[in-house]
Amino acid sequence: MPTLGLFTSLGPLEIGIILLVGLLLFGRRLPEVGRGLGKSIVEFKRGLKDATDEIDDVTSEVRSPSQLKGSEPQAPPETPSTSSERATS
Repeated sequence: MPTLGLFTSLGPLEIGIILLVGLLLFGRRLPEVGRGLGKSIVEFKRGLKDATDEIDDVTSEVRSPSQLKGSEPQAPPETPSTSSERATS
């Protein structure tokens, strides 16, 4: 078993003692803590889904105009060269 800081390994007895102390400290508030944790997880998942949906929408918008035209993007029009560029050519 991997080591955790100062502990060499946690056996079943040590884990049980830690859980018992946690239950004694947070016994009455444990349902509230669980409810709050559940709501936080649901909200996080909802935000993550919204972000991925937004990314998918943006990428589909970027891809769709080039697919609708059916041709490659046009090159920008050539700019007229100046007299100094003509002299060097």
